[in-house]
Amino acid sequence: MWRVLAARGFGGLTLRAVASEMGATTGLVTHYFPSKRALVRHALEVLDRRSAGRPRPAEERVGEASGLVRLRAVLLDVLPLDGPGAANNRIWVGSWDVALADPELAAEHAARYRRARERMAGYVAEAQRAGELPAGPEAGDVAAAAQSFVLGLVVQALFAPEEFPPVRQVALVDGYLAGLAAG
Repeated sequence: MWRVLAARGFGGLTLRAVASEMGATTGLVTHYFPSKRALVRHALEVLDRRSAGRPRPAEERVGEASGLVRLRAVLLDVLPLDGPGAANNRIWVGSWDVALADPELAAEHAARYRRARERMAGYVAEAQRAGELPAGPEAGDVAAAAQSFVLGLVVQALFAPEEFPPVRQVALVDGYLAGLAAG
């Protein structure tokens, strides 16, 4: 399934394509996935688990840090800073169209992004308590804006990797956070 997704995206994720990749019959695949929707839902669930379990290099480097340092690490770990990060982001961005066309899948995506924002909001609140960020704005709003910023940066980096190499992506995140800190 992953090779099909990586090569063809969600539009090319068909029961027949998965069966061909596996060297199996379409009937065998439909035994487990009675429809393309079931296959897509499974792919999104697996992608979510893989994303949750993937290494988070920036976050691992900061150890027990909190506040602004942790928020920065979370934002950096979203970006396509290397080959695997770009591949994962291509699949996630490709999943948006599929999810937007299906209310149930859209709700599941919305819940994933909400959980990420809540996590970031905790780091924002820590940074506000520590005086690293201004205390005025609601932590949830700051987290929502940070998530929106980094997802927009993901899209730009995927479409124009030569214009948004890893060093520029990191610099843009640092500039964004410096602007937040300045109030």
